[in-house]
Amino acid sequence: MIAVLSAGIAPIVALMSFIYLKDRITEPIPLIVRTFLAGALLVFPIMFIQYAITTENLSDNSFIESFLHIAFIEEFFKWFIFMFLIYQHSEFDNHYDGIVYAVSISLGFASVENILYLLINGIEYAFWRAFFPVSSHALFGIIMGFYFGKAKINKHNRKLNIMLAFLLPFILHGIYNYILKSFTNLWLYLLIPFMILLWIRALHQLKSANESYFNTYENKDKRKLL
Repeated sequence: MIAVLSAGIAPIVALMSFIYLKDRITEPIPLIVRTFLAGALLVFPIMFIQYAITTENLSDNSFIESFLHIAFIEEFFKWFIFMFLIYQHSEFDNHYDGIVYAVSISLGFASVENILYLLINGIEYAFWRAFFPVSSHALFGIIMGFYFGKAKINKHNRKLNIMLAFLLPFILHGIYNYILKSFTNLWLYLLIPFMILLWIRALHQLKSANESYFNTYENKDKRKLL
């Protein structure tokens, strides 16, 4: 049991630490813990909804299952929790903050999902789950948080960015699931380049969000001197 918990939590801690330590102005730990726990608790209502859909046998189509039954439900609930807990919070005051809190929610969800999977299927899957499902949740969180951050700091296209904070993770998550469900013999050859592209995009967005903090405050300082 301890081995499973350790294997399930280790990649979560590593990814969350990576995101947190790249923040130039660190966020309060209690709020990060709060969002992490909110994400963890999401697993249970989502599992219930997905179980009900599966039991009713509403669709055997892999596209519908990948995009609607899994990606839509999971990303919508994460998006909703962010809007409910963080978007109007006083601590959410720069671009990179959106990434920190969105990733926290996503990794909270991924932690419980990962531990439950390893308890049922065995610790031998821990390595693969760290590289694929766990890291994919973190990457979807980075993309979601990036657009929430843009919406927060920039009044222009605010509604569009809030919408993109849901739509892009939803679409990418759907593609990820569809590869796994539809290409049973080729999934690894398709998923590895897909994950590499996600990492490239996510790292670019991390850098961009961090730089936007300094650009914002440089502009404020310049205006003071005028």
